Amino acid sequence: MSPLFGPRRGAAPLDGVDAVFADLDGVVYAGPHAIPHAVESLNRVAETMPVAYLTNNASRSDEQVAAHLRSLGLRPSARDVVTSPQAAIRLLAASVDPGSLVLVVGGDGIVTELERHGYRVTRSADDAPDAVMQGFHPDVGWRQLAEAAFALNAHGGPGEPGGIPWIATNMDWTIPVERGIAPGNGTLVSAVHTAAGRFPEVAGKPEAPIFDEACERFGAERPLMVGDRLDTDIRGANRAGMASLLVLTGIDRAKQALAADAASRPDFIVADLRQLHDPYPEVERRRGGVRVGRAEVRVDGRRVVIERDGDEPLDLLRAACLAIWECGTAIHALDVPERLYR
Repeated sequence: MSPLFGPRRGAAPLDGVDAVFADLDGVVYAGPHAIPHAVESLNRVAETMPVAYLTNNASRSDEQVAAHLRSLGLRPSARDVVTSPQAAIRLLAASVDPGSLVLVVGGDGIVTELERHGYRVTRSADDAPDAVMQGFHPDVGWRQLAEAAFALNAHGGPGEPGGIPWIATNMDWTIPVERGIAPGNGTLVSAVHTAAGRFPEVAGKPEAPIFDEACERFGAERPLMVGDRLDTDIRGANRAGMASLLVLTGIDRAKQALAADAASRPDFIVADLRQLHDPYPEVERRRGGVRVGRAEVRVDGRRVVIERDGDEPLDLLRAACLAIWECGTAIHALDVPERLYR
């Protein structure tokens, strides 16, 4: 049974865990700045178990990411950073041998990993590349996207068989930055998809390769995935059979948590990373409702009813999530009190 549906009395999210896998954007930092309480909380975790930093953002190398994290006060080495380009190498190696020429759409994160594993890099379809690897970089524009489309269509028109391998580091539709929410790699991949008439293989969350890479590297058997996105971090952890924790400091907040589909529901919901270390409130089902801490919510037909607000707003959200998730009715068909979204 999922911890959110029945944690042990007094247990914290970290209890029974042998590693923490932490997302970056929206969890550790937003833009160049640390999210409050993230650094001290993760440093505390690292005193007792490995902390791996999993990122779908392919614009930087592992050492560049580690250097950024160290500048914020964390203490990782490059080995502690698991990037989507590293996971993409797993997919590439299955179909294209080292020494092959790969057209890159993206930045240093992809180039570093390709060269580290013996691949050659080009930016032009005219060089007849053996594969295309695409990842996010803020400078990616029409010309790079067009080169990818030209390379993918070189052996026929859009959607024709016989094309070269195409690997996307990730499919995040958005990315949190200092100024707000911006388009992510998924939007750029979709532009190439439109021109090429086919879909890429995907390495990053929620797909398996990045989780496989992290588990193998750290020998983790019971990791906890900490993320801010239901569609990548939490869905990927669920697919990989590992516990997951949603922190409400990034992309997905209360409204998205309430509406989470069955594949994207976290085991824990916290306001910030200090609560990694705190006892998680007990869950009790009573009179057709769900009680978490002192908050209680039930679903009566099409109405979501708040029986008790309790003394902790997050417990009210946790209780509402469970009541809605278990009621068997899609949230768009329910009358949900507006204050649950706050």
